[in-house]
Amino acid sequence: MEQIARTWWLVLIRGIAALIFGILALVWPGITLLVLVIFFGAYAIVNGVFSLFAGFRHDAKSRAWLIISGVLGILAGIVAFVWPGITSLALLYVVAFWAIFTGVAEIVAGVQLRETIDNEWMLIVGGALSVIFGIILLIWPGAGLLALVWLVGVFAILYGIAMAILAFRVKKLAPRA
Repeated sequence: MEQIARTWWLVLIRGIAALIFGILALVWPGITLLVLVIFFGAYAIVNGVFSLFAGFRHDAKSRAWLIISGVLGILAGIVAFVWPGITSLALLYVVAFWAIFTGVAEIVAGVQLRETIDNEWMLIVGGALSVIFGIILLIWPGAGLLALVWLVGVFAILYGIAMAILAFRVKKLAPRA
């Protein structure tokens, strides 16, 4: 705790950065949407590569599902980069189906890994949340990614406020010179 207290200003900078990002997301949702498209593409590709890597390192039980998840993630990321001007509705469907398919793959892998690893239920819960997220996007596509941008903006503002408050509380714990 003492180390965190000495570097309280790093927590404050994180909070200020989150506040600025949140405000900009609400003020310029179009630019934020493009940034989210790029970040989604990067995340999907990185996640896909690591799923492929894990698939080739695991036993035959879960290998196929991890490889499928990895390929789908990489393809979803490529789609996001190749067509960055894609409409919010089309991207919404890409994100929704990616979330559903990777969620199903994680659930199956978690069930198959029950005897191999402890706490496999976390993988299953993560997969279930991913499937639920994808289904919600499919049910209410009218909200689109613009609503998601606003949600991210509001979250970033609240997170930034929380981090700033935490920074000043942690600062009080720092030993005086």
